[in-house]
Amino acid sequence: MAGAVLAAIAISSCSEDTEEIGHSLTSEADKLVFSNNTFYATTNTYMVDSLMTRQSYCYLGKVIDPETETEVSSSFTTQLYLLPDATIPYQYVTSKENGEIVADSCDIIMYLYNPFKTVDKKVAVQMNIRELQTPVKEDVRYYSNFVPNQFLRKDANAININHIFSYDNMTDDDNSRSASGYLDNIRIPMNQRYVALDGVSYKNYGTYILRKLIKYQTEGKKKLPNTYVFSHEVCPGFAFNITDGYGFHSAYTDLGLRIYYNVVKPDTSYKATYILSSTDEVMQTISVNNDKAALAKLAAETDHTYLKTPAGLFTEVKLPVEQIWNGHENDSLLATKITFQRMNNQQTNERSFNPPSALLMVMKDSLKTYFETKQVPNSKSSFLTSYNSTYNTYSYSNIANLITRIWRLRNKHIANDPTWADPNSDHYKVLLVPVEYGTSSTSTAPVWIGHDLSLTSTRLVGGSKTPIELNVVYAKFKK
Repeated sequence: MAGAVLAAIAISSCSEDTEEIGHSLTSEADKLVFSNNTFYATTNTYMVDSLMTRQSYCYLGKVIDPETETEVSSSFTTQLYLLPDATIPYQYVTSKENGEIVADSCDIIMYLYNPFKTVDKKVAVQMNIRELQTPVKEDVRYYSNFVPNQFLRKDANAININHIFSYDNMTDDDNSRSASGYLDNIRIPMNQRYVALDGVSYKNYGTYILRKLIKYQTEGKKKLPNTYVFSHEVCPGFAFNITDGYGFHSAYTDLGLRIYYNVVKPDTSYKATYILSSTDEVMQTISVNNDKAALAKLAAETDHTYLKTPAGLFTEVKLPVEQIWNGHENDSLLATKITFQRMNNQQTNERSFNPPSALLMVMKDSLKTYFETKQVPNSKSSFLTSYNSTYNTYSYSNIANLITRIWRLRNKHIANDPTWADPNSDHYKVLLVPVEYGTSSTSTAPVWIGHDLSLTSTRLVGGSKTPIELNVVYAKFKK
């Protein structure tokens, strides 16, 4: 029967009698009888307060959502990754003041990825960079409503930099920005004098890092600390947010703290750069701030449903599980197809959010644990689909496994749990969740998946007045 699923899905959309399809798919000895039917799911908009944010990209920015005319902003904190074998040739460092090693200069560079609407590429905004006094806790699951104030260093000597920039890095000349291989970036100078918590003063933050790392190399085990020790004893990390201006919002692929110094050896000399990176191997958090009242107003609309990120609106789908199985208890459910039609934007705006590129269908009562336990779509209880721009749809070709799974759980628990007798309970509901995901070099199957925290928005056909079709195909052996 499994081999007939693809054919069954295609058949389910036809109006012809399917009684004798088994003749063409099986032998006379094990003939299958197919039947098909159409059922209807109901949908509504589901508003989420916050989302788990442990993923591969961090986001930074502040924009005005043209749909709600309210502010949406993203900020983040990050630790820095210390390469265990990236030692400093301190015996040959010639960058010195008063006989002590110093960094000639220091900066932070952020490489940008997937920016929002580069129509505002030259609009200036202001970023604030704050030093953390203690690292964000590694054993805590942080959500998008996280506020890092308790971790910030707040004394007068703490790093607290305001940096004005635009998406187009105007410190790079036109030839550099137009060159092949150029990566859009933001560079933040870190050359002001730095005073550590113990009161010791350094030429700049890079000098502080160099001397701390050289001390590890020359004392104790004579090697650099691991990243955990580094974040707890040297550099807890930084917090980034936009404090002034609108129009910039972007993920970043890499962030590096770069420290520059000179090296002279007997046979060579060079300008060295020591880099500490922010990657998904270290603790990062993302915070999202938007207007909950504006989102609630959209969620209350009944003529359609919404998908809106970051940390905004999902579409909830109530599946007619009992109706699908009623009278077919001894059949096999071969195929169940459901398609969600996207509605075009009501107004044309060059700053309008794009529709989400990928949607996860997941059980409503499993939403939190799904992302906390780092699950991936399994085509049994969770399904992934992509936006089809040709047909303007999100389509799930076969969720029969999910319908069957819910039915079996119902039969198992209904005697002891009366909530299973209520067709409106969350047991029968799924959520359509905008996500981002990654694949391996050898497969297209997702190896990680996380909430989409970029700026997206769209409406779907549905709501209380417009049910959504499910095309269902059954099969049973002919007696």
